[in-house]
Amino acid sequence: MGPLTEDDIHQVLSTGSAFRPVATFRFYFTDEHWEWSDEAAILHGYQPGEVVPTTDLLTRHKHPEDRARFEGTVAEMLAHRTPFSSRHRIIDTRGKVHSVAVIAKTFADAEGTVIGTEGFYLDLDEHIESLVNPRIEEHVQRFRSGRAVIEQVKGMMMLVYGISDERAFEVLTWRSQEENVKVTDLCAAICARVGEIAIAADNRRAFDQLLLTSHLEITRPETAPD
Repeated sequence: MGPLTEDDIHQVLSTGSAFRPVATFRFYFTDEHWEWSDEAAILHGYQPGEVVPTTDLLTRHKHPEDRARFEGTVAEMLAHRTPFSSRHRIIDTRGKVHSVAVIAKTFADAEGTVIGTEGFYLDLDEHIESLVNPRIEEHVQRFRSGRAVIEQVKGMMMLVYGISDERAFEVLTWRSQEENVKVTDLCAAICARVGEIAIAADNRRAFDQLLLTSHLEITRPETAPD
């Protein structure tokens, strides 16, 4: 699937497609209290309000091969008050397996004490039916002027999370709505700080090899004889 174009955006807006909210959650360390959005409930196969999320319920929905890692992540969160960030598989109530990435940050109370973690799920198998809706048309109209920085950040997300161009844009749009900032401003802020992230030497060497040898995979047209 190719990169997102302005024609794609125009098509979405002209058909009145609705923005699909991202599945979000919140977890309180002290009493292990979970909250999740309607979208998170649906991701697990439940109707909104049908069940109350608990650590035990979430554990039972993890793929058997991923449960031990999930339990270890929860233990790490409780011991060190760290964000819940993970990549694992969820089995919903119908038995369908969803590969998800969980992206989160900690939050604090009025005194500044870290009391929990909150974030969102990326359903890595999800087919994206829509990208934007009229509520974010202002952001879309600025897409042209901010294309370069948006494309940079989308590329970063595609590499880090293994998601599509469209999914990356959807998440950026959701984050801009959540924080009430422009998509271009959000992307510019990410670009300004991405240099603070250390890249593992093995990953850098692997990319070095890709950069220096990828030309070997290109089929060149044969040169016509003189």
